[in-house]
Amino acid sequence: MKETHKAHLALIGTNLFYGAGFSVAKTVMPHLIGPQAFILVRVGCTALLFWLSYLLGQQFRTTIKQEHWLRLIICALLGVTINQLLFFMGLSLTSPIHASLMMLITPVLVTFIAAYLIKEKLSRNKLIGLLSAGIGASILVSSRSTEAHATNAALGDFFIFLNACSYAFYMVAVKPLMLEYRPIIVIRWVFLIGFFMVLPFGWMGIQEVQWQNFETKHWMAIAFTVICVTFFTYLWNIYALKILNASITGAYIYLQPIFAAAISIAIMGEQLNWQKVVAAVLIFVGVAMVSKKIEQA
Repeated sequence: MKETHKAHLALIGTNLFYGAGFSVAKTVMPHLIGPQAFILVRVGCTALLFWLSYLLGQQFRTTIKQEHWLRLIICALLGVTINQLLFFMGLSLTSPIHASLMMLITPVLVTFIAAYLIKEKLSRNKLIGLLSAGIGASILVSSRSTEAHATNAALGDFFIFLNACSYAFYMVAVKPLMLEYRPIIVIRWVFLIGFFMVLPFGWMGIQEVQWQNFETKHWMAIAFTVICVTFFTYLWNIYALKILNASITGAYIYLQPIFAAAISIAIMGEQLNWQKVVAAVLIFVGVAMVSKKIEQA
């Protein structure tokens, strides 16, 4: 099989795991484990898995330059601590479909933040795309969800939106480090620093979890979230980026809400309504327009 074909399969698998992760996490959260405790388990276990790469050889043991430590700490704060706290708090309140559509707005926010921080040109198409995605997100937040597992959809959607903002800032901040070091080295440090940052938030929650109430399916849900939704998705994204260009890699984000909706409807009985459909169309159009190359605009 050609490397390009493997890269495309890796991206499909990545976004399938991401899409499934919304519903899988809801099977244990928040009724069995709180968002903060779940974050601590996820970040801690994933950090351990990434640090196993240290055993693979000298090429995975680069010394971090002193001037890069502050940026690493900022990336850990944005990409792990704030990002994970807001995501799981939001997901515990809203539905998987709402959460997946709100996450889709991340590329739009990255474009906006890059334009503000590094003065990247905003074309007419990108501005229209930003407006379209913004309207779609507003419709989604303002719509009510009657699903039993969406206890406060509006607040949950807002948390997911803030999560997307945090991750967008992280994507801009981490880029110089990715160019300086192997991506897996950057990620393992980001997760390790992030673990100590989320520790104060999740420690009390971990002690309150009634682990004896967990069944095999619940342990499998946590394992799936750690291994598949976090560890493999990061590795597969890195692999795909080495072979395919960033625009192709980014385009696969469209699959996430499709997978999330199908799995949520099949497993959790969630229903589609006109607000979700209209919001999805507007966000899809917005992401498509801001993803176009500037010279094509």
